[in-house]
Amino acid sequence: MRIAMWSGPRNLSTAMMYAFAARGDFAVWDEPFYAPYLRATGIDHPMRDEILGSHECDPAAVAARCAGPIPGKKPNFYMKHMAFHMLEGFPMGWAEGATHVHLIRHPARVVASYAAKRERPTLADIGFEAQAEIFARCPGPVIDSADIRQDPEVALAALCAEIGLPFDRAMLSWPPGGHPEDGIWAAHWYGAVHRSTGFAGAEGPLPELDGAYADLARAAMPFYEAMSARALTFMWP
Repeated sequence: MRIAMWSGPRNLSTAMMYAFAARGDFAVWDEPFYAPYLRATGIDHPMRDEILGSHECDPAAVAARCAGPIPGKKPNFYMKHMAFHMLEGFPMGWAEGATHVHLIRHPARVVASYAAKRERPTLADIGFEAQAEIFARCPGPVIDSADIRQDPEVALAALCAEIGLPFDRAMLSWPPGGHPEDGIWAAHWYGAVHRSTGFAGAEGPLPELDGAYADLARAAMPFYEAMSARALTFMWP
């Protein structure tokens, strides 16, 4: 099985990659198209030069690896993708044989978390519109990060059942300190998850935003709400 897990940034996406890596039957790949996206757009991101110098920048070469032999001769391949990295003209043929899953998170939480790492984010930076476009092209189960944090075992077992994958309780924990497949950008973005050994507990109240950040969260809400309406549902105690 090849899983393409689509999300925006600050969506629990790295923790999900660690969960699948912890199974032992999955190879993982961290944001394959990040370097091609940076090169094509010229956008200024933290560690831009290091990313371009350390990762494959040719989208065709990345796409070939997405469809090629699974690393480590593992039976399964988990690819953590940012939807907004898939620019017009980037190859998508590799996605035809993948199982697509869409990870979402409330915009207020995304904006608050993203703004702590990079100033003045835009709607394009947080990826909600791009994810809606990818979902239209590559439909699949939708899961909300809040549900995963509410009860990781219940949520991940349900997701695995939805995609025809046996659940493995090894997904619930991982060693601290990161993963060998982390992109070089982990030094800037992954501090909290590197200190973790499993999913954090249930989230508290939504953060209070004002000014431009509140406007940004409001602009993202229609895309989030459309995806949320399709998300897996759970009956919590």
